[in-house]
Amino acid sequence: MTPAPRSGKRLGYPAAAAVFAIGMAGTTLPTPLYGLYREQLGFSELMVTVVFAVYALGVIATLLLAGNVSDEAGRRPVLLAALGFSAASALCFLFEGGLPALFAGRLLSGFAAGLLSGAATVTVMELAPPGRAAARAGLAATAANMGGLGCGPLLSGLLAEYAPSPLRLPFVAHLALIAVAAVLTWFLPETVASARVRGLRLRPQGLAVPPAMRGVFTTSALAAFAGFSLLGLFTAVAPAFVAETLDVHNLALTGLVVFSVFLASTAGQALMGRVGERRALPGGCFVLVAGLVLVGASLLFTSLPLLVAGALCGGLGQGLAFRGAVAAISAAAPPEHRAATVSAFFVIAYLGISLPVVGVGALTLGIGLRNAGLTFSACVLALALGVGLYLARRPPAPR
Repeated sequence: MTPAPRSGKRLGYPAAAAVFAIGMAGTTLPTPLYGLYREQLGFSELMVTVVFAVYALGVIATLLLAGNVSDEAGRRPVLLAALGFSAASALCFLFEGGLPALFAGRLLSGFAAGLLSGAATVTVMELAPPGRAAARAGLAATAANMGGLGCGPLLSGLLAEYAPSPLRLPFVAHLALIAVAAVLTWFLPETVASARVRGLRLRPQGLAVPPAMRGVFTTSALAAFAGFSLLGLFTAVAPAFVAETLDVHNLALTGLVVFSVFLASTAGQALMGRVGERRALPGGCFVLVAGLVLVGASLLFTSLPLLVAGALCGGLGQGLAFRGAVAAISAAAPPEHRAATVSAFFVIAYLGISLPVVGVGALTLGIGLRNAGLTFSACVLALALGVGLYLARRPPAPR
């Protein structure tokens, strides 16, 4: 699909990045509030992780069914649809009536993230003028994605701790931000020349990986799985760790801890240009291992500073490894299979953000939250260390 002419556009890539960040913030907004929902509705930590995992199912389903829909329908309609799903998710939490409403809210949030991850990233890149601004747009897309994910818990934690109606005000605030994002989206130029909404059909996209690059894909996908497992731990279970294991009950501080891992991930992705593509993936795995050691130590010694250090170090490693993995797959995949290969990669990554976290929730029923966290840290550490050692001997070929 060829881009539409850019003449006469009124808003550029910074506005598209703002829309991206606002939409992604809604996907992590409930993170500091799960403890309040547990008290109000009386469910277990396992159910918290299952509620969280429903989000990943929504993302994966959207990637498989509608990952490329903006190429046909246009960027603006898809962005507006994503914001609509995000608003519907906020309304489910705002008028929360029990577990079914929480499940519905998380599923709708997953639909929003699935649409945004493709359409918003491409929109930011397409609206950038040629030259150095194009490179800045790539960083803006990365910062909007991870920065938005980090700002969600920070916003809700601050409002829940220092403002009234902790289970409602955060979602009212996000609905207001969505309204601003919708206005910005309306005035964004359409970059798809022959966009059409009528007659659009959603077709499942298979997970196809060319045989010649399965080795590169496997190591890259495993590294992404390990890194996204860390993100899933912090966005689903870390609030319980902070409150129950570390005995810290300030929701704003909880939101800040979660924000720190996404901030560090953004910094890690930005560092790849200095580190280099060949060293980014194995180096990121080793930094991730160090972060997991710190997370495990924070639980073992009940230390909040160690948990924050683990969030910063682990997030940095996740961002560096993730950006390196995307670069390695893009370099190895044949052009005619690149989109399908990248989609398969993201499906594995989002499985990483959900399955291990549900495992932690299940383990809490038998061995307790602290031991479940230590078990998680050891398993993901082993995976990241194994991938890092393998790649240290066989680094991916440069682009």
